Amino acid sequence: MKKIEHIGIAVKDLNRSIAIYEKLLNTDCYKTEQVASELVNTAFFKTGENKVELLQATAPDSAIAKFIEKKGEGIHHIAFLVDDIMAEMERLHKEGFVLLNDSPKKGADNKMVCFVHPKDTNGVLIEICQEIKWV
Repeated sequence: MKKIEHIGIAVKDLNRSIAIYEKLLNTDCYKTEQVASELVNTAFFKTGENKVELLQATAPDSAIAKFIEKKGEGIHHIAFLVDDIMAEMERLHKEGFVLLNDSPKKGADNKMVCFVHPKDTNGVLIEICQEIKWV
């Protein structure tokens, strides 16, 4: 794992939260995106080399809606950038971690992603992500 790519924060109201984080981080939101497969709308901020991702559910049965219902708004996941997501998934599986998906899936911000079950990581949902390279 190369670095923390972003921290994901579950929010109820994306527009309200964008305004809060623009003031907090003293920078504009550089991108919003809907990830239909995950039933979320996202907003991204850059601060130095790091990113913050805000996630708002688009359906009551989405993972983000269930997270907020159970735990309230707050940190949802930490994402780590990897060079080879397939190799990293294989390594994590061999190390005994439970992966929440069998193969990488398209995530936000031009990434392929896979999640590691929080029961194996002290209650923290871990995302591994790899930049999609267009040929």
